[in-house]
Amino acid sequence: MLLEDLTRRFNLVKNYDPLHVNELLDFVQRRYVSGEISIAEYKKLFFELDQLKAEKPHSYFINTIPFSKVNLPG
Repeated sequence: MLLEDLTRRFNLVKNYDPLHVNELLDFVQRRYVSGEISIAEYKKLFFELDQLKAEKPHSYFINTIPFSKVNLPG
């Protein structure tokens, strides 16, 4: 599947054109998780979207503390 095919599929499912490549990234990730596309297709599309600077919003990521720095009681 090429990026043009992904954009067409997005339009068929959502009934509008993607406003940003980040929307396509979310869409392709949902399709991969639901088993609609293979890992090979996902990697190819992810690479293309990455080249277009698609990214998850910073609020999507969780700030974590390395386990070695956690003070456990006892």
